[in-house]
Amino acid sequence: MILTTFEVFDIILLVIFTILVSWFLWKNRNKLGKEGILFLYRTEWGMKLIDNIGKKYKKLLDVLRYVIIITGYILMVGIIYLIIKTLKEYFWNQAFIEVIGNSPPIALVIPYFPRIFGYENFFPPFYFIYFILAIAIVAAVHEFAHGVYMRRYNIKIKSTGIAFLGPILGAFVEQDEKDMKKAKKIDQMTILGAGVFANIAIGILFFIILTLFFSLSFTQLGVVFNDYSYKVTSISSITSIGNVSVDNPNLEQVVEIVGNNSLINIKIGDESYSGIKGFSKDGQSIGLYYDAPAINTRLSGVITSINDVKIDSIETLSQELLKYSPGEKVVLGIFDYKDVHNQDIVLGEDPGNKDKAFIGIATISQNKYVRYYNHFFLAIHKNNLYIFDNVYYSPKIQGVSEFIYYLFWWIVLLNLLVGIFNMLPAGIFDGGRFFYLTIVGITKSEKVAKRTFSIITYLLLLVLFLIIAVWIFRLLI
Repeated sequence: MILTTFEVFDIILLVIFTILVSWFLWKNRNKLGKEGILFLYRTEWGMKLIDNIGKKYKKLLDVLRYVIIITGYILMVGIIYLIIKTLKEYFWNQAFIEVIGNSPPIALVIPYFPRIFGYENFFPPFYFIYFILAIAIVAAVHEFAHGVYMRRYNIKIKSTGIAFLGPILGAFVEQDEKDMKKAKKIDQMTILGAGVFANIAIGILFFIILTLFFSLSFTQLGVVFNDYSYKVTSISSITSIGNVSVDNPNLEQVVEIVGNNSLINIKIGDESYSGIKGFSKDGQSIGLYYDAPAINTRLSGVITSINDVKIDSIETLSQELLKYSPGEKVVLGIFDYKDVHNQDIVLGEDPGNKDKAFIGIATISQNKYVRYYNHFFLAIHKNNLYIFDNVYYSPKIQGVSEFIYYLFWWIVLLNLLVGIFNMLPAGIFDGGRFFYLTIVGITKSEKVAKRTFSIITYLLLLVLFLIIAVWIFRLLI
């Protein structure tokens, strides 16, 4: 594995940070509290600001409480739906399984986790500097929101501080448990939901910032394509393959004649094709590449211009081609992901309209999971390609634009992830207590609430176990 210069410095920063955190914990070992596997360093940082906001903006906070509770229920339903949907896809959808490959179903969100767990096709680089900045924002916003609503409902805050899980940092606001239990159920639910609501709000805010930054810091360089134009027809209609004439052939005959040479001349009557894209599952149909300039010249890369006219979208490409006729020679600007060079090409005839010029490229057709992901996050990072709607975007300032873009990207993603997963109606999550209070409110029975809470927790653990077990089984077979 070859590391870039930036990655070397980032890892050095990680090592230095870990040493400093270890030194801090050792120096303050007598002042640390412990809760489970976490070490807590208690302070009074921010308590005055939390108290001022909680007391000064009571009316606004009271209006938001209903939005917070509604958001909490939406997120709870959303995470349950997401789990059920993931189960369905993971167990029964072969396309989904092929996309995730051998990557584990659950990965720790730690620095460099996409590379460690094999998720590089789904996530951009996750450097330590991204991790520490994004986690700091996520934790601070989450706990600050809890604290503000604690003070709004006169619940004493005993301390604030930093939580340590090794070199991984988090924040906490420690309330007085007696005050919390005495509070009205709706007040407790508002406090619990405030953290995730704040994370979702910050996630949306940074998504807007991310979108604006992308539009200002990246420029449309050209049209991306990953295939050549083709036609699907019946195998039996083929009349010749290479120099071999055939009559009403079947799949086995075609495969035998073609061998390993998929880019072979194929004819159907007087129509000529330049190769085979693939076969249908039932073995009755075949995808044939048109005899077009793109495949005949093995055109590849990003089309940036036609005769020095800039091409920055599919629409621009289509409009520019209308100015030319079949048989005309044009000069294409081609970006090969390193440099832009010129390539001469003679335009062909459009199969649908012989009077229209034709290059013969097919734009990207992505798996639906990658496509949804791509559109939601505006652009994906894969082999340093920034692609959206078949357009390649080039960073205006190499290195800097990408760094800032992905910092914002991770701030958005981690806030949304913490927001939705923290509303799981089980365990130590905010959603667990939120769910428990909901059941108490409906049934008026703490016994029923505890039992329901316990059942849901064990069900989720069972689901987790099954997913991991299936993943291990697939690795072994």
